[in-house]
Amino acid sequence: MTKVINRSKIAAAVVGIMAVAGSATVAANVDLSRLQAEQTETHRSSAQSQERIDSLFEQSRELLAEYRAVVSQTEALRVYNDHVERLVNDQNETMESLQRQIDGIEETRRGVVPLMYRMIDSLDEFVQLDVPIRSENRANRVERLRGIMTQSNVTDSEKFRQIMEAYQAEMDYGVALNAYQGDLEVDGETISVDFFHLGRVSFLAQSLDQRNAWRWDNDAREWVELDSSYLNPLTQAIRMARNQTQVDIVRLPVPAPENAE
Repeated sequence: MTKVINRSKIAAAVVGIMAVAGSATVAANVDLSRLQAEQTETHRSSAQSQERIDSLFEQSRELLAEYRAVVSQTEALRVYNDHVERLVNDQNETMESLQRQIDGIEETRRGVVPLMYRMIDSLDEFVQLDVPIRSENRANRVERLRGIMTQSNVTDSEKFRQIMEAYQAEMDYGVALNAYQGDLEVDGETISVDFFHLGRVSFLAQSLDQRNAWRWDNDAREWVELDSSYLNPLTQAIRMARNQTQVDIVRLPVPAPENAE
C-alpha cells in the first residue's frame, strides 16, 4: 500500500515537472515570437528610417546642386551686369561726344552758309569781269547756285560741293584748248562764228565763212577785228581744238604783257 502511494506521488511529481516544463516551453516560445516580431518591427523601422535618410540625402544633394547653379548664375549675371554697365558708360560717352560734334557742326554750319554766299558772289563778279568764254553758261551756273542755296531739300554739303565744282570749271577754262560755235554781236548784227580760246590767254572768233575774225580785248571789254593774216592760222587752231588735225605751232594774236610796276 505504501509502495502504491509512493508510486502515485512519484507519478504526480513527474506530471508536475512535465507541466512546469511545458509551461516554460510555451513561455519561451511566446518570448521568442515577441522578440522575432520586435526584431522584424525594428528592421522595418530601420528600413523606413534609411529610406527617409536616403530621401533627405537626395533632397540635400538636389538643394546643393540648385544652390551651386544659383551661385553660378548670380556670378554670371554679376559679370554680365558689369559688362553692360561698361557698355552703357561707353555709349553715354559716345553720345556726349557726338552731341559735342553736332554742336560743333552747327557752329560750323552757321559759318559755312555765309561763306558759300560770299563764294557765289565772288564767282559772279569773276565771271562778269573775266574773258567771256561761254559767258551765258557760266552766268546760268551762278544763278543756279543761288537757287539751290534756298532749297531746303539740298544739304549744305551738296551745296558746297556744287560751288566747288563751279570753281573747278572756272579753273579749267584757264588751261583748256577749246572751240565751239555761237553768236557774236558786231555793229548791231548777229553773226554765227566759231569761238576759240587758248586758256584765257587768247579768245578769238571767226565767221563760219572764214572771211572775218575778231579777238576779245578784255581791257576795253569789246571785240576787235583782226586783219586777214590771222584767218588761216585761226582756222588751223580751231581744227586742232576739235582734234581734226595734229597739234602744231600757229601764229595767233595774244595781249601784250603788262609792265610790272
